[in-house]
Amino acid sequence: MSSLLAMLFFLMLGCATDDTQTVTNFTQLVMFDEFSTDGAPDSTLWGFDIGTGENGWGNNELQYYTDRPENVEVVNGILLIKAQEESFEGSSYTSARLLTKDLFEQRYGRFEARIRLPYGQGIWPAFWMLGADIDENPWPGAGEIDIMEYRGQNPSLLIGSVHGPGYSGGDAISKEYTLENDRFDTGFHIFGIEWGPEYINFYVDDVLYNQITPADVTGQWVFNKPFYILINLAVGGSFVGSPNAETTFPQTMLVDYVRVYNIND
Repeated sequence: MSSLLAMLFFLMLGCATDDTQTVTNFTQLVMFDEFSTDGAPDSTLWGFDIGTGENGWGNNELQYYTDRPENVEVVNGILLIKAQEESFEGSSYTSARLLTKDLFEQRYGRFEARIRLPYGQGIWPAFWMLGADIDENPWPGAGEIDIMEYRGQNPSLLIGSVHGPGYSGGDAISKEYTLENDRFDTGFHIFGIEWGPEYINFYVDDVLYNQITPADVTGQWVFNKPFYILINLAVGGSFVGSPNAETTFPQTMLVDYVRVYNIND
């Protein structure tokens, strides 16, 4: 009885009273990076987006993404993604964006990372996923799952979202999570989803704070195919605005691990 009461209490804390939750536990580890080797990230798992993309990666972002050790390296078991204020290839900032496209993709399961976030006006870290068919099915048709998206000027609040046809950009299906009496830049936290055929559950640490189902989206449900992982640290853009005089550099996103579990049989 005590364990049942504890589970009920957990659910009450983790989600709004009108949410109907499917609680699952995926334990079959199928991909992981503990960042145990110093230097460049493991090239069998991670590639890079380089440059400024189209229109600042579609968001008016200000950084130039590189694969230089000045912007991305593994040190003492931690992946460091560093945003620098510097003149580089016509941009005023540099940073890095890692992705597992063409190296690892999966449909359904638990995707999680343990991360300490940076802070400051105009600082925009994210841990997210895109449909692996994006080259043939351009965004938002391919679908996007934002496991963790965060404005550096609001260091106690993050957002979990899905984007798809008819519900993308400012019309994404989203929910915020507030870290009570604490900040995401002062310690590590686990950001994750558990994803099945008819739901995506969003977690911070052990708190289940949202579930999105086909009934919640305002268009086609496109989350029934493989997705790949992205981790990046943007500077500026329409979501966060530009840095200001109080924004200090460098800002660093520290990633302790990334783990992916398969959906239970």
